Amino acid sequence: MSENGWWVYVVIIVAGWLATDVWRYLGVIIGNRLDEDSEALQWVRAVATALVMAVTSKLVVFPTGTLADTPLWLRLGALGAGFLAFLLSGQRVIVCVVVSISLLIIGLLTL
Repeated sequence: MSENGWWVYVVIIVAGWLATDVWRYLGVIIGNRLDEDSEALQWVRAVATALVMAVTSKLVVFPTGTLADTPLWLRLGALGAGFLAFLLSGQRVIVCVVVSISLLIIGLLTL
């Protein structure tokens, strides 16, 4: 590292901290004052859930990498089976993830 270039790393670290940690701390401070049953928090949960589902749908329908080489029916089947396992297991996310990934691995190995 040259003597003149060290400040670039400081700027990257500070900018990274400002972009992430400040908002986390503000969220904790403001979140303590929110009523868990308020309409505002229900809206935030709904938006967060919609964003997660949108990203999941994009990954299933328009995948990249190794997943792009799998047929759509395999990806949709693993998703559906994982969701069914999620419902049958009392809404345990880990069961959904394990079932879906296991089916994708089995499908990749047998195709």
